[in-house]
Amino acid sequence: MQKDAYTLILEAIDAGVYRPGDRLVESELADRLGVSRTPVREALQRLETQSMLARDGRSLIVASLDHNQLAELYAVRAELEGLAARLAARHASPEEVRVLGDMVVEDRAHIGDPVALSRANKRFHRQIHLASHNRYLVAQLDLVHRSMALLATTSLAAEGRGETALAEHQAIVDAIAAGDGEAAQLALRAHISKAFETRLKLDAAGVVRPRG
Repeated sequence: MQKDAYTLILEAIDAGVYRPGDRLVESELADRLGVSRTPVREALQRLETQSMLARDGRSLIVASLDHNQLAELYAVRAELEGLAARLAARHASPEEVRVLGDMVVEDRAHIGDPVALSRANKRFHRQIHLASHNRYLVAQLDLVHRSMALLATTSLAAEGRGETALAEHQAIVDAIAAGDGEAAQLALRAHISKAFETRLKLDAAGVVRPRG
């Protein structure tokens, strides 16, 4: 199925093609995406309504998050992701648990490559969302992760963070596999907390790396 202009622009932001502060020009996007300007205009209006884009004079730029918005985003993410892990411990099939475990093993190959590890991290978290078997929770987490695209760095760029993040992923999988909802929820919330702490340190140090 062919993707619409909205999806294509959103994916470009998520992939770091357009970063916070970049200006989006309707005509340039239409040429790049190979579509007419009307669907691009409608997509830009929709993204502005969703706070993915912001006004800079007469121009639209990719929005950025200030410190308070970042804290709010991580607070909501920790609660919702923790709930997803709790529900996954209750509802995940044996096959879903094995897929999660395989992801942790396979993702070790990406240690030292923050961009690849960031993509793998998104897949891992998405798999937990799906394993919760709650469509409403998945929809809300999709919104949260869409806003994560507005972050200019990945916490996985920090020295040693890749290895510790995967160890945290393994602890989450172990709890889900054991059917221990409380442990899974606590492990995932601790994982998000550590990611937030690491991101704050990177931002304070002025480190900017591709998100992937």
